[in-house]
Amino acid sequence: MLDRTTRKSVTFSRPFELAGVNEKFDAGTYEVETIEELIEGLSFVAYRRVATTIEIPTKILGGFARQVLTIDPNDLEAAIGADSQSVAPRNIKATS
Repeated sequence: MLDRTTRKSVTFSRPFELAGVNEKFDAGTYEVETIEELIEGLSFVAYRRVATTIEIPTKILGGFARQVLTIDPNDLEAAIGADSQSVAPRNIKATS
């Protein structure tokens, strides 16, 4: 089977949580990877998502490492939406 991998950076302005993960994560930029597999036997090209992961920086013994968590992409989108709603516009003046 043929797979394709998509990588993107996601930036959170505030600390955030993901459903199913008992941890609160710091604001910052995180790398997200999605792996999809080709659905064979169709008359058109289509892919099925098989995994979405996020890299979380982790402190260990005075250094840093990366922990990779498998997440539900819908939970990630919900966290992104909540973060974007919590960011208030700055320096906007009403005009009459």
